[in-house]
Amino acid sequence: MGKSSRTKARDVATNPGEVGPRQPCPCGSGRRYKACHGDPSGAPVAFVRRPFEGLPSECDVIALRELVPAATAPLTLKDSDRTVQLCTLLPAAAPALVRESGEIWLGLQVQHNFGDPARDLGAVLLKALDAEEGVVGLTAPPGDGPRLQDLVTGDVLAVSVHDGFGYWLSDVDESPEATAALEQANGAANPTTRLASVEAAYWTNVGTKEHLRWVMPEPEDELLSALARLHAAGKDVIAEGSRFVGMFRAHGLLAPVWDLPVGTGAEAVEDSAAQFKSDLDAALADDSPLTSEERSARSGLANRQVTIR
Repeated sequence: MGKSSRTKARDVATNPGEVGPRQPCPCGSGRRYKACHGDPSGAPVAFVRRPFEGLPSECDVIALRELVPAATAPLTLKDSDRTVQLCTLLPAAAPALVRESGEIWLGLQVQHNFGDPARDLGAVLLKALDAEEGVVGLTAPPGDGPRLQDLVTGDVLAVSVHDGFGYWLSDVDESPEATAALEQANGAANPTTRLASVEAAYWTNVGTKEHLRWVMPEPEDELLSALARLHAAGKDVIAEGSRFVGMFRAHGLLAPVWDLPVGTGAEAVEDSAAQFKSDLDAALADDSPLTSEERSARSGLANRQVTIR
């Protein structure tokens, strides 16, 4: 075996479930495994495949962390009556802010890279509960403390999607600096709407096209088979002229994505999304073997996945 062949053989995984040192780290950081969770010189970090499992509205939490620019949702704490607002993004990407009123804002779109974002959020929240006012964040790994789902209660989050980041200034006096930061953030936020007819589906307009991105809670293998059944039957069309283009894989769940013609709008896909959900439930309940056409569709869908976390 030549030198280049020996090198390649060392760089790939040899056993099922292993990750090669030069392969992308499964945490979604974008770094090679040997420089991330496979770094033998660093402190051991346990990668959690589905970190937000057990949180109220897990699918919405994933969407707010990865897909939605500006949204908020109140959290109810188990052992405190403090007001806590879960936010997609905070000024200067702060992990948390303790407001003058004592209200805590907890930022979702923060990358600590400690292996378990739910534990990171739990540690930030605990620090915020002890802080008087200002920015709160982590400067070291959170250790074995509670995860966010250990600190909150409830089954469903009341998600509010905003046109921009005006909520940043909801309880403070505007300053030229704050106004400038707000205008810059608003300029980067694509219009987004959460559908009312189904859970965790978000329409967005990126200018050149529109998308529907829908985080789904079902196990990946079962969901792929069900989506393949619908694709083979021609039942995966969300709106006239739409196209099912693939899926994100984020925090252990899949988020199917459709391209929509410009001008479609969120309201136009409400009924068809509800019908798709009904068809999907039926396909999930179908335990018959996939046909050859459905197997081919499933293979194609599996190749159209992008892991973002």
